[in-house]
Order: sequence, then C-alpha cells, then structure tokens
Amino acid sequence: MAIRSASHRIGGSLIEKLLNADGGGYQGACMACGKGHSARFVEHRKKGLLTVLGPVNVSRAYYHCDPCREGVIPKDQALDIVDTGFSPGVRRMMGQVGGKEAFVEGRKDLQLLADVRVTTKAVERVSEAVGVQIEQQNQSERQQVLSGKVVPFLGKVAIPKLYVAIDGSGVPVVRRETEGRKGKDETGIAKTREAKLGCVFTQTRVDEEGYAVRDEESTTYVGAIETAECFGSRIYTEAVRRGITGAKKVIILGDGAKWIWGIAQEHFPGATEIVDLYHAREHLAKLAKLVYGAKSKKAQEWTPARRDELDEGDVEAVIAAMSKLRPRDIAAQEEVQTEIEYFRGNAKRMSYAEFRSQGLFVGSGVVEAGCKTIFGQRLKLSGMHWTVRGANAIIALRCCQLSARWEEFWETRAIG
Repeated sequence: MAIRSASHRIGGSLIEKLLNADGGGYQGACMACGKGHSARFVEHRKKGLLTVLGPVNVSRAYYHCDPCREGVIPKDQALDIVDTGFSPGVRRMMGQVGGKEAFVEGRKDLQLLADVRVTTKAVERVSEAVGVQIEQQNQSERQQVLSGKVVPFLGKVAIPKLYVAIDGSGVPVVRRETEGRKGKDETGIAKTREAKLGCVFTQTRVDEEGYAVRDEESTTYVGAIETAECFGSRIYTEAVRRGITGAKKVIILGDGAKWIWGIAQEHFPGATEIVDLYHAREHLAKLAKLVYGAKSKKAQEWTPARRDELDEGDVEAVIAAMSKLRPRDIAAQEEVQTEIEYFRGNAKRMSYAEFRSQGLFVGSGVVEAGCKTIFGQRLKLSGMHWTVRGANAIIALRCCQLSARWEEFWETRAIG
C-alpha cells in the first residue's frame, strides 16, 4: 500500500505537468463563446482536480462573455471537467460502484481498492449524474429509432427466437413521491412506486430434453419508474436495437398484468404471447387455500389436478373446475369469479403444451431474476427510500452495466 501511494504521488505529479503543458488552453485575446458572441481573455485560474492517481492542480485560461454574463473555460470542456472537481476516470469509478452497491459501501471500496478518497455524498451525486447522462442517451436513441432515422445493423444470420419479457416491482420511495396514491396495506398509505423492467434475450437451441436454452450473454435490460405508455416505447426501442425486425419469431413473456399485454398489443402485434406458467400456478394454489384452507386434504387434491390441466394447456378444464367451487364466504366467491376471468382472459396465452412442443420458454424467470438483481439488490435494501429521479438514475446506470453497454456509454460520451 505504501508503494502504491508513492506511485500515485509520482504519477499525479507527472499528470499535473502534462495537463499544464498547454498553457492553460489559451486561445488568444478573444474567442467565440458558443452563443454568437466574443469572449475576452481575463486570466489563468487554477482548479483542484481529483484524478485516479490523486489530486492535481490544473491551470485554465478563463474568458468572459459580457453579453452572456458568463465565463468560458475551453480547457474544462476539453478535459470533460465542467462543473466538477473529479476527472472522468474517477467519475467512471464512482459510477461503477454506485450502480452496484450502497453509496457508503462504494466509498469504502474506492478507498480500499483504488486509494481514491471521496465522500459518500460525492459517490451518490456522481452516480446519479452518470445515470442521468445514460438516460439522456437512451432518450436520444429512442427518438431516433421511433422516428425511423436509425435502423440497427442486422447480421447475415437471422435470430430464430427473440424474447421480450416484462415485469414490475415496488421500489421504496420518500413520502412526497406517493402523494395521492393508495397503498396495499391496512394503513392505505403507499410506500412504494412500481418500477417496470423489460429484458430482451435470444434463443437458438433446446437441451436434450427439449427445454428452451437461453443464448449465453444475450440478455439486455431497460427499466424505469414511469407510465406503461412511456415504458412501451422504451422496451420497443430496445427490441429494435436488438434486431427484432430480423427475428423469425418474437415471444412476449409476462404475468397477468393488463398493462403488459397492452404494451404487447400496441408495440409487438403478431408476437406469441405467453403468461408465465409459474405465476398462473400461484393463482391456483392461492385460490385453493382461500376456498379449502391451506392444509386441507381437498386443497392438496384440487391444486395438483388443476396444475396438470394447466400444464397441458387445458384452460377450459381449469375454468370448469373453478366454476364448481361453492365457497360460503362472499369474499371468496368474488375471488373465484376474479380468477375465472383471469384464466378466461389469458386462455390463449396459456397453451403451455403447444408452446413447449415448439421449444419455447413458458416462464418469465429471466425478467423476475432481473427485478431481484436490478431493483432488489440495489434499490430495496434496508432503510432505503428514493426519489423517483434518483431511483431512475440508478436504474439506468444498473441496466447499462448489466447489459454490457458500460464501455459503449463512455466511448460514445467521449466522442460526443
């Protein structure tokens, strides 16, 4: 560690000399301010900058535009340090840890692993700022795709099966973010906002038993706390980027939420729609428990029989069995009718035997695991409460990292 610290000091000294070898970015007595005016040179000003090798002082030529009443520092723009005291390398490291763990733990890891000493608040602010920049790139990409200005490059080999899986999960937020929203517990006070997550992945083969096998490292994610309408455009853009226009077969996976199938019908017409089998099974188990009781023999007989019918895609048999239930409790009677409508409305999405014969996935485990990884392991830790803006920034950051687009983001940003 002592040798590392000494190396950093030497490296920091060399970087400081290198950064100051250009005369501070002096461009003459006057320069264009960027808004149609001329800015005049005033003086050279120093700025403290934290780099990956430690703190340095950077000399920059300072210009002032009288009509704009603003300063212009061309060197800050060239070095990508406008309004920040952290180098791009340090910000990249802060965003890396901020997207993966609690900000305080990220601060500790930066100090331990890289000898970069920053505050917890700085990790939070920089991580969220990077997330906002990623989202801005995403929005620009979305506008270009939706306007038809950008057509993704498609390889010579067509994608046999492309999946779009969608789910949602509650993220704890500060109280002001839930005003006017009804909660699910006894208090009736909402404590979370639904974050929507979509993933796109491909499949080219099945295993020896005929079960679908997801292509390795083919999964990418998008997510946000937003309306279904906005999220529909978001997941469609990702599907287009991934080559949906060249896919031989498109499959939509989700639970029974109506907003998911609304997105499917609007953005993916003609796709094969599949309700997650395991989610449908949970409906059966829940209903049997409500009508017969959790440990009753009737429930233990009724549920497996209905599950077998469901696995075969015989939804009519499942509905017929439900129709014969005669619970005395009014609430239970209403629940039976609700479940009948659920299965009737999703009958075509529950042809599981047929789907399996085609070698398709019938479960949405990929996106459910994504919810746990992206939301659960980062945004839903004990004591966390987010603003929607802050949560969306970290969601964008985390999706970028887990979609293997982190390097792409920084390269694009550097070019821009």
